Amino acid sequence: MLSLIEPAAGRLLISEPFMMDPNFKRSVILLTEYADAGAMGFVLNHHSEYLLGDLLPDLPYSEMPVYIGGPVGNDTLHFIHRCPLKIEEGIEIAEGIFWGGDFEAVKSLVSNYLLTENEIRFFAGYSGWTPGQLDAEIAEDTWIVTNKFKPEILFTNDEQNLWREVVIGLGQRYAHIANFPENPEMN
Repeated sequence: MLSLIEPAAGRLLISEPFMMDPNFKRSVILLTEYADAGAMGFVLNHHSEYLLGDLLPDLPYSEMPVYIGGPVGNDTLHFIHRCPLKIEEGIEIAEGIFWGGDFEAVKSLVSNYLLTENEIRFFAGYSGWTPGQLDAEIAEDTWIVTNKFKPEILFTNDEQNLWREVVIGLGQRYAHIANFPENPEMN
C-alpha cells in the first residue's frame, strides 16, 4: 500500500502517476476535512481560466488566480490562507494553514491590495468523498498520503511542477515516480 500515513485534515493527497481521471491527473490535494461523514479538500495545482475579479463583481480589478478545487460544487468559492491575523474565523487545518474565515475581510483586503498570492489561494469547487470512499481509493493505491511538506509549497506559483516536487519530497522511496511519463505508453 502506498499510503504513508492515515488521511486526516491538513494532509496532502498525491495522485498516483498514471491516474487518467482528468479531475485528478497528477494532482496534489490539501485535505481540509476527514470524518466519518466523508472527506473534502482542494486540488492545489489545477489553475482555472478565471481570476478572482471574473467571479466577484465587487472585486473587478483583482487578478488573483482561481484554482479548480475539484469537480464538486463548481459554483462555490473557497479559500485557504496563512494570515490568521488578517483573516479571522478560519479553521486551522495544518500548522499555520487556515481554511475559510471572514469573507468580508478577505474582500476588503483584496480590494486594498493587502493580500498577496503567497498568503491566500482561491478555489472554484472542491474535491469530495463519501464515507469510506477515500479509504477505499487509498487501499487501491490511487493516492499517496503525506504530512511531509513545507506550508509554503501550498502557495507556490509553480503549479506545473508541484506534483513532481511533492513526490520528490517524500524521499528516495518515491522520488523515481516523479520522472514517470504522463502517458505510460511513452515509456
